[in-house]
Amino acid sequence: MSVEHQKFMKEAIRLSKEGMESNQGGPFGCVIVKDGHIIGRGNNKVSSTNDPTAHAEVVAIRDACANVGHFQLDDCIVYTSCEPCPMCLGAIYWARPKQIFFACSREDAANINFDDDFIYKEINVPVGERSIPSEQIMQTEGVQVFKAWQNKQDKTLY
Repeated sequence: MSVEHQKFMKEAIRLSKEGMESNQGGPFGCVIVKDGHIIGRGNNKVSSTNDPTAHAEVVAIRDACANVGHFQLDDCIVYTSCEPCPMCLGAIYWARPKQIFFACSREDAANINFDDDFIYKEINVPVGERSIPSEQIMQTEGVQVFKAWQNKQDKTLY
């Protein structure tokens, strides 16, 4: 492991501790790096913002994207204090960085009652059998907007 990787992971871990100690949220931190420079920082802010999506990785992605003025983080590296949960992993993949480093595992998180295993399992359950009932309605109306998108001449692809 390089000294540079250690430096950035230490910063992610420092953010996790700082956010936890200031009661912003759980013990999670993240930095996003491009060309050897931190372009985004985040710590968990779920409880302080009443936002269940304010995980460290999502906060860092929002910060990085605002700082670079783009919705994709090509050629970036994500350093996070814990293996990303399913939501954060999805957000990371949508942002398209080139690599992820994490310190604690999902098992480490489960040991302190941050257990995402039920979500990982739910992803593979058929829609009609998931623990939160889901039902498709008004597909015809919804697809009309998709068709309009398909024909939109000035759209930004992503």
